[in-house]
Amino acid sequence: MTTKIAVLGSGANGSCLAADLANAGLDVVLIDQWPAHVEAIRANGLHIRMRQGELRARLPAHHLCDLASMRTRFDVVFLVTKIYDTRWHAELIKPYLSDDGFLIGAQNGMTAQMIADIVGPSRTLGCAVELSSACFVPGEIKRNTAPDRTWFGLGSLHPTTIGREQVVAEVLRHAGKVEMVEDILSAKYMKLVLNSMTLGTMAMTGGELNDVQPAGMNELMMKLGSEALAVGSELGHAVVPIFGLTRQEMEGSNNLLTKLIDKINHDIGPGRGPNTTLQDHMKGRLSEVDMINGLVVEQGERFGIATPANRAMVEVTRRIHAGLLKPDPSNLALALELAGVELASA
Repeated sequence: MTTKIAVLGSGANGSCLAADLANAGLDVVLIDQWPAHVEAIRANGLHIRMRQGELRARLPAHHLCDLASMRTRFDVVFLVTKIYDTRWHAELIKPYLSDDGFLIGAQNGMTAQMIADIVGPSRTLGCAVELSSACFVPGEIKRNTAPDRTWFGLGSLHPTTIGREQVVAEVLRHAGKVEMVEDILSAKYMKLVLNSMTLGTMAMTGGELNDVQPAGMNELMMKLGSEALAVGSELGHAVVPIFGLTRQEMEGSNNLLTKLIDKINHDIGPGRGPNTTLQDHMKGRLSEVDMINGLVVEQGERFGIATPANRAMVEVTRRIHAGLLKPDPSNLALALELAGVELASA
């Protein structure tokens, strides 16, 4: 039988995934909450631009409201929304998920357990993703991470799904490299550690993650990551390889946090443009910082771990969203002050 697939949340990353699956001849549909994007895809298909070239894809696209009259039951659903939209999207798609189907959160943050709470652990797989893209014009996507550098870590949360993950892995291999990860929650947390260092920081300054950063940025990023690792240890998350790195590469690095940043820099390459959080600022939308850096702060309070850098990132980001600040290089000095980071004198 043909595996019926849906990509629920077809922003930049969701559109990249859906285009690859459609062009591989799979039975896939898009479902999204941005009306203009859905209508553009219906009219002209998806247009993906990459440094390596361009591709187009034609596939069915549906508004969220179309679900009410759909009779399809999906075998595999990739949820590619913002973290804060996870719960209600999971509830929305639950009646349309096959009894033995999977809902996979291909997102930032720690969403796997949220999903399992709604559709059940036997229909949930954890997924950590390395993919950078942007979308400002309906139907038009800029993909920064080439398909051969795109990485998906996939793993079970519950014994009932062990061995069944290969169905999803075979689907994902049309969009990038797939690695089966035994401790998928730790892998997702490692991605959160990287995001805690790079998303809010670059977004608040309006810049890009490059090999050379302004004075103080590296110190801030290292403090953010160190706090996140300390909290993760208390939560029981191990330091595990992600993005195709090996355990030897991770353990052989002088600085684990720098290794993660260097890997993402290498895989995305130059000219990436605004990251996902800066895109949110530019569009006036809520970002995911509250559920990335904010999670570190929340769990740090639970375990009595000070997290001043992550708290500072949450505060600066909230001020930007409230319109009190704009993305600007001067915000770095404010974040350093709030975080209590003192720079070594020259």
